[in-house]
Amino acid sequence: MGIGISRKIKLPSKYERHKLFGSVEPGPKVKPTEKGVMADLQNTQNDFLFDLDAVGIANVKYPVKINSDLNPSLQTSVGEFSFSSTVSKNSKGTNMSRFTEQLHAYLSDGSFDLSISNLKVFTKELAERLKRNDAFLEVSFSWFFERKSPSAAFSGLNHADAYIQINYNKDFGYDIITGLTGTITTLCPCSKEISEYSAHNQRGKMTMEIELNKDFDESVVDWKTFLLEAAESNASARIYPVLKRPDEKMVTEQAYENPRFVEDMVRLVAADLYEQDFVQAFHVICRNEESIHLHDAIASITYDKTNE
Repeated sequence: MGIGISRKIKLPSKYERHKLFGSVEPGPKVKPTEKGVMADLQNTQNDFLFDLDAVGIANVKYPVKINSDLNPSLQTSVGEFSFSSTVSKNSKGTNMSRFTEQLHAYLSDGSFDLSISNLKVFTKELAERLKRNDAFLEVSFSWFFERKSPSAAFSGLNHADAYIQINYNKDFGYDIITGLTGTITTLCPCSKEISEYSAHNQRGKMTMEIELNKDFDESVVDWKTFLLEAAESNASARIYPVLKRPDEKMVTEQAYENPRFVEDMVRLVAADLYEQDFVQAFHVICRNEESIHLHDAIASITYDKTNE
């Protein structure tokens, strides 16, 4: 077809187009349409050989509301949820729709409140809706916080990846685990020691998971801010969204004055977690994206204070 020449295509109707691509007329309907007389296979009772540790749904994305000690103090994000409960061997399965029904019932002003107190009530009611003695919830989300540059005080937003796990049991109550991955700067102590002029540094990922005591009070401690500070205050330097030249001078000099191996990082962070009474157990991992290697450097610590 030459430039400037057009031809009008005569299209069949939309109905005919659908038929062309495989659509067929509905067949006869013989099965019941009322819920009360439909077969409910998931609620079948029999000996199905094994109890199930978890049955539920995952990768459920929903708008969430986050309260924070840092600005912005109230923010919205996207939470990725997983829900489950145990199923005994005499039950075939669970009703999957009840998980999302429960989630939507807690939608308030267009988002789901991620306070621990709200999640505890939610998980207990989920177990009751499922007619089970237990329920499990996990939600991961991005948490944003304002960070000012150290000299010029230019502001921007950083973010960390966080998650909450709530495990409810009718007989034993709640087990609550929270976690956060923060980004830090580390400067290599070995490089500083042996080099005439400089030292290599890298961006590190500090992941901290803590099991909270039964009496943890979120109105007293923002666990997100606490974990972020545990990572950043023990690093060679913090990460900033905006840096002017005087800021960059301060940050690079601070890193040079505070060299850290990954081994150093996990031990220092572990000490901060250990000191807090509301932390019952913890797991700490540091992963450095090495600037002079293709590989990462890693170190980790797991500690349970109840074993002391």
